[in-house]
Amino acid sequence: MEQPAWVVMKFGGTSVASVDRWTTIKAQAEARLEDGERPVVVCSAISGVSDAIEDILSGCASGHPEQALSALRAKHQVLADALGVDLDREIGEDLQEIEDQVRGASLIREVTPRLHARLMAMGERMSTRLGAAFLRQSGVKVTWVDAREHLRASEAPNTPQARAMLSAECDFLPDPELRVAFSRCEGVIITQGFIARNAAGETVLLGRGGSDTSAAYFAAKLQAKRCEIWTDVPGMFTADPRQVPNARVLRALDYNEAQEIATMGAKVLHPRAIPPCRAGQIPINIRCTPKPDLEGTIISAEGAGDGAGVKAISARRGVMLVSMETVGMWQTVGFLADAFAVFKSVGLSIDLVSTSETNVTVSLDPSANTTDPETMTALLEGLSPLCEARIIGNCASISLVGRQIRSLLHQLGAVLGLFEEQRIHLLSQAASDLNLTFVVDEDQADRLVAKLHARLFASRTEDALFGPSWETLFDRAGQPGLHMLEWWIQRKDELLALAEGE
Repeated sequence: MEQPAWVVMKFGGTSVASVDRWTTIKAQAEARLEDGERPVVVCSAISGVSDAIEDILSGCASGHPEQALSALRAKHQVLADALGVDLDREIGEDLQEIEDQVRGASLIREVTPRLHARLMAMGERMSTRLGAAFLRQSGVKVTWVDAREHLRASEAPNTPQARAMLSAECDFLPDPELRVAFSRCEGVIITQGFIARNAAGETVLLGRGGSDTSAAYFAAKLQAKRCEIWTDVPGMFTADPRQVPNARVLRALDYNEAQEIATMGAKVLHPRAIPPCRAGQIPINIRCTPKPDLEGTIISAEGAGDGAGVKAISARRGVMLVSMETVGMWQTVGFLADAFAVFKSVGLSIDLVSTSETNVTVSLDPSANTTDPETMTALLEGLSPLCEARIIGNCASISLVGRQIRSLLHQLGAVLGLFEEQRIHLLSQAASDLNLTFVVDEDQADRLVAKLHARLFASRTEDALFGPSWETLFDRAGQPGLHMLEWWIQRKDELLALAEGE
């Protein structure tokens, strides 16, 4: 019997928050069925629900979560009414479970990581219950599946409980049993992102942005034909279009390039979602739920070719640096091992590293670390026998991401001149030759990104790599766009670049 061509389709919070978005999900799932493919729809919680549940958990500590509980019910009631489904029939038990668990936690004024994970998982459970009911009454055959039955967390020894429960990872080896189980399901399979189960059978979370990762896990385990990530933007761009409206869509990237762009600050795709698909050579297609006809970005082994070039500018804010100074490190065996062991002991993951004979400066990725005052005090105390350490805060990293960056340095002279008046705290050039990163004061990031983008991309024409700009895409789609702007606003980046050259 021929195995079906599985297609995993992940829809984020804004993509499951209205009847219009669910109508798009229905149309896209039916289109896959018509093409002879089997869609597996992986959904996030409704936009804002994860934050609402966090508010409920915060209310437990004060003993007053009632208002947040009412807001959570009301938010789901609005969607249920729009979808034409019965709230109490579909998720009444889930809402009641949340209330019961919260009532107990508020009495003792404590929320354990185990309870935190269990309640946060309810957001995805409820969104998929409502969505499955809508699809069924719209005439679509649907099988609702609990993701925790098929995604198992792999816990490393000595992992802190909070991390094991709230930021778990799963294996993503091909899973013949999963393929058989899903083959027996009828029609469209709908399941949850963000959640899994540990060896003890307890609910664990995959960290914020974990729905992307769930989709990649399912795609890898099913050996899917492709993994589609449906979100509110039509792909990866040359810069964040919220800061740079004329940022260009990137039509094709290879896995390594996409990994660098995602890791260095782009929010479109979670970095953890790429390795499972890369291991299985499964293409990732980023699509736009509000505008489903746009092609988006395709991430694959081939990308857009082997030529050298800068493909994107990524900015990551909230970066914290730790500078370690001492003459004692010069020619000392094991200094870095001893220093980095202190970071490990307080649960901090190091990102960028810059070294000299008497100084080592490292950055801490805000998405991977909890840099609370207690943790940072413990870090400085642990480092004090080794060196004079200090914290440099309110920084941002700006990365030029592409391929064969070192071979382009002679062409980047004018671009690098934009940093002439900046205080550069750290400079890092990846050994993989995929990025060149500067860490500067955070309040300079937006201005520098706009100027860098103007210098690097203003004159680029559309080709196999660079698509149209954000402004042009949404103007063509009938949104208020370029035709409503003065000519000098339309071409502001070009004008800024010319002014810099004077």
